[in-house]
Amino acid sequence: MIVRKFGLRQSRQLLALSRQTPISRRFLSTEFETPVAAAATEVQTPPKETIVPSENPLNEVMRASSQPQEQWSEGRIWGMSESRRRKFNRTGSVVEEIYNPETVLDNPPRPSDITLELLLASGTHLGHSTSRWNPQNSRYIFGIREGVHIISLDVTAAYLRRAAKVVEEVAARGGIILFAGTRKDQKRSVVRAAQLARGYHIFERWIPGALTNGEQILGHCETMVVNAQDQPLPEFKRDLADRPSVKPDLVVCLNPLENVVMLHECGLNNVPTIGIIDTDADPTRVTYPIPANDDSIRATNLIAGILGRAGEAGQVRRLKAAQQGKTTYKPITAEQLRLDPFTGMLPGAEEKKRV
Repeated sequence: MIVRKFGLRQSRQLLALSRQTPISRRFLSTEFETPVAAAATEVQTPPKETIVPSENPLNEVMRASSQPQEQWSEGRIWGMSESRRRKFNRTGSVVEEIYNPETVLDNPPRPSDITLELLLASGTHLGHSTSRWNPQNSRYIFGIREGVHIISLDVTAAYLRRAAKVVEEVAARGGIILFAGTRKDQKRSVVRAAQLARGYHIFERWIPGALTNGEQILGHCETMVVNAQDQPLPEFKRDLADRPSVKPDLVVCLNPLENVVMLHECGLNNVPTIGIIDTDADPTRVTYPIPANDDSIRATNLIAGILGRAGEAGQVRRLKAAQQGKTTYKPITAEQLRLDPFTGMLPGAEEKKRV
């Protein structure tokens, strides 16, 4: 206690004496710590008969502060600051497991990694207020918590595995998969899922009539013919001039409430759809619903990443079979490409039949 009071008293005088020196060079000399240490040893260790009256520590501090500052080289100052930094960096705790929001985008989990803990941590169980619920979602709701519907994670996991299996099989058979997410925060997850599944994506808005009136809206888009190993075949390009616009074989929608027109057009053209259905959405608008929270960025990123991984697994299966000379679908011949899409016959065959 005596040493502590002595240190506090001397620190005030030391600050007053060293104001003329730069702030970065104060308290860097070892001479400043010598008086306190010497006083502490004199108070604790020496016996009474060997005590020698020492000089006032204040005079030693004044003598050290009056020394020229040129003797404190920049290297010495930097070395002392680095040693002090290393000393204090050893204190504290080491955090090993931390949450990184970019992990779901960079390395999405696979369908086999779906667990209730993962869905719970992503917030997929949180629904909307009970006043906004759709009665058709009653089979997906687990209960009510403080006026908010809670989605059953058992149902979410089962429906998510089923949707992942559908995406994998469509990709394995060479189908075209379209990922759609038109909300502001869904752009990166939609693009990442399309890259994994080798599909297509829409993240701005759906153009009405893209399926029902595709010849007028998508007629300017270029169509390419590829073989079983996704290698382009430019010699068939001239045969695609009169072909209708290509339609997707599967549509994955992350926000069905904002894309009702797209889902309606998919229903008119018999295109199966997968959608994230919240407690306020209509599950009958999609073919394969996934009951989950569509307002959580973490939840939508997780679901899009899992479906993208499923599409990637299907593409790997298809390319591996193609290398062995096997195809998971019936290839189109050159004669079939020349057939009229409306009559199903070669051009001019109908006129010959009439003659």
